[in-house]
Amino acid sequence: MVIVEARFDRKRTGRMSIESVLSVANVSKSFQTSHGELTVLRDISFDLREGETCTIVGPSGSGKTTLLGLCAGLDQIDSGTISLCGQSLNALSQDDAAKLRNHRVGFVFQSFRLIPTLTALENVMIPAELAGERDSARRAESLLGSVGLSERLDHYPSQLSGGEQQRVGVARAFINNPTILFADEPTGNLDYETGEAVIRLLLDLNREAGTTLLIVTHNLDLARRTDRIIRLEAGAVVSDEHQPETVVS
Repeated sequence: MVIVEARFDRKRTGRMSIESVLSVANVSKSFQTSHGELTVLRDISFDLREGETCTIVGPSGSGKTTLLGLCAGLDQIDSGTISLCGQSLNALSQDDAAKLRNHRVGFVFQSFRLIPTLTALENVMIPAELAGERDSARRAESLLGSVGLSERLDHYPSQLSGGEQQRVGVARAFINNPTILFADEPTGNLDYETGEAVIRLLLDLNREAGTTLLIVTHNLDLARRTDRIIRLEAGAVVSDEHQPETVVS
């Protein structure tokens, strides 16, 4: 078991306590295709409270990743409203939405998305430096230690295994003490054993930080370890279950 050494200082970020970190109300999204308009999401509504962990599951093509992108302000909704960390995404410019993400949001991607010309340490430091945080190197080093990569700080992505690259991605996601973390198929490119290790690290760090966590996944074992499971089919919510007891180990 990896001992989480990094400590998360919420006072340092000057956050307000927000009851609903993410509020999605009657959201729909369509795309134009060569065959006409394709509706991907239909009248989606849910709220996530501070510290809540939630997975979105469903078959391929059900709209999971599209919904995650909308919640993070990476794309525009067609109708409805989304409020992220107390701010309406509908009312924000692209620049203001980017600033909100830099300061309040963390991401873990299926494809890792590490910059190949930067070391593991430098990749983790990037969000903190973009946000103007001081002492980013010390904090990045502590986070990499927390995910078991103290000996790999100066290694480039090409020198790391897939599991190691994803652990760098997990450390990077927490560098700015995010209010909410979005994870898109975080174990999708990993074998079962490696994926299990990444899940434990992600949930351990998240529990330590008290971050709101929204995960898109096909991994039902991962889903069962979160507080809540939202199931999509054909772009609509077909179930929204709060689990009686979350298994985190």
